[in-house]
Amino acid sequence: MKITQIISHVLQYDLPEELGYSQQYYSKRSAHLVEIRTDEGITGWGECFGPGNIAIANKGIVEKVIQPMILGDDPMDRSVIWHKVYNLLRDHGQKGMPMQALSGVDIALWDIAGKVANLPISKLIGGNHRDKVAVYGYGMMLRRESVDEMIPRFEDEAAAIKAAGFVATKMKVGLGPKDDVKLAEAVRKGVGDDYPFMVDANHCYTTSDAFYIGRALEELDAFWFEEPVAPEDLDGYRELRAGLKINISGGEAEFTRWGWRHLLEGRCVDIAQPEVCALGGISEYLKVLALAHAHFTPVINHVWGSAIAIATNLQLLAAMPPIPGGLFPREPLLEFDTTHHLFRDDLLLEPLNIQAQVAKSSGFVSIPTGAGIGVEPDIDFIKRFTLA
Repeated sequence: MKITQIISHVLQYDLPEELGYSQQYYSKRSAHLVEIRTDEGITGWGECFGPGNIAIANKGIVEKVIQPMILGDDPMDRSVIWHKVYNLLRDHGQKGMPMQALSGVDIALWDIAGKVANLPISKLIGGNHRDKVAVYGYGMMLRRESVDEMIPRFEDEAAAIKAAGFVATKMKVGLGPKDDVKLAEAVRKGVGDDYPFMVDANHCYTTSDAFYIGRALEELDAFWFEEPVAPEDLDGYRELRAGLKINISGGEAEFTRWGWRHLLEGRCVDIAQPEVCALGGISEYLKVLALAHAHFTPVINHVWGSAIAIATNLQLLAAMPPIPGGLFPREPLLEFDTTHHLFRDDLLLEPLNIQAQVAKSSGFVSIPTGAGIGVEPDIDFIKRFTLA
């Protein structure tokens, strides 16, 4: 079998309303899918992390840089291909966009391998530790409105996510320490005392401001404090983890085993959040997972993207061993974006129907059992939303 073509599909549409987080507001939803074709008619699908113009730039890396390196290669040689591409890209970026591009290619190669074996990727990894996974819903995005306008909206939206059946919820912050505490108080009020909620800062704080927020979140019994400081600030992560009782989480902006080695050896996080569509794909994710578990650090995957990314993560979560083990281990969670998302809901020939499964199954969703990532996209849908 040989690779005959790699096609990069950048999809985009206008959101019904603008959304924001601590770094920017955005009015368009985008996704970057990778399609790998072979001479035996088997096609694999993957996804690259990165919205908007980042996706457009990564399309060039996928098609103009990576594709010429691996045309004619056997797609079953996933590790050989990964290391060949990484070694040739190493001088130009061991992190960031080159790794996002390689991630989508690698996921598509795993999809092909699963289809050749007629097995889901979870079985190729080593088998299913679970056939369903609990889902938390995130929302409470920032908008161009005052904090007094946001407070009731955050309270109501958090209550709605709980009522929809999700096992926990996550909010965004980024207005500034005092206003962010008000938003967190609104979310706690919306979900009640015994429901888990998490706070995602998208690395907007200095260490001192993060301590201020973190202490308030401890009083509110938040479950974790995500990306409180810049991803480069490993000392800040260590100080926060040592000085706060709340779980410190992060890692979505870290890449490869070599980047994750420093984060984990430094004991920087209580919860590791690798992003498979960015850090190097499934091949590299499995190495990062092994590193995290070697440091007895629980892993709750960061999930952002289309139904392809969600299906890929469901395969990984099915195959994730519990740590440290026992009769009642803390199980992994699937992150789910509850905002408007056609590329999540309408992309597949057979939709995952996450929201319906969550409502029907007390917050759980089943692992796809089809070959590879277990899902197939609708080509006509892709054509309709492909960015010219």
